Amino acid sequence: MKKKIYFAAAIRGGRDMAQTYGQILTYLQKYDMVLDPHVGDSKLSAAGEMLDAATIYQRDMAWLKECDYVFAEVSTPSLGVGYEIATALNLGKKVICLFQKDTNLSAMLQGNPNLTLISYENLNDIEHHLTKIFGF
Repeated sequence: MKKKIYFAAAIRGGRDMAQTYGQILTYLQKYDMVLDPHVGDSKLSAAGEMLDAATIYQRDMAWLKECDYVFAEVSTPSLGVGYEIATALNLGKKVICLFQKDTNLSAMLQGNPNLTLISYENLNDIEHHLTKIFGF
């Protein structure tokens, strides 16, 4: 049975990495079911989805409760992603943070022993790390 992945990445914090998010999602979807693939949609602007905030919050919290683990791309600082990471950890989910090698990563992430941190230089690095994580 496929496991369920929640993918967290900056939306309102900037969409300059949307293409990277989309590629990460393509890799993740090879292995398991991603609950929120819209995060990688290149048409999604920094304004976010056309849903009210309460609907987004309730939906995303339900997905976090349902998922087996969380992958978070944390190169772009985002209050929402930080909130999702903390919530996932409080729910006992495995959280894997991906970030570009030159990122000045938050000490709150670096110092948390409950997170798996993976730096990458390019998309091939990400694919290699995911292959190791999923055992293929």
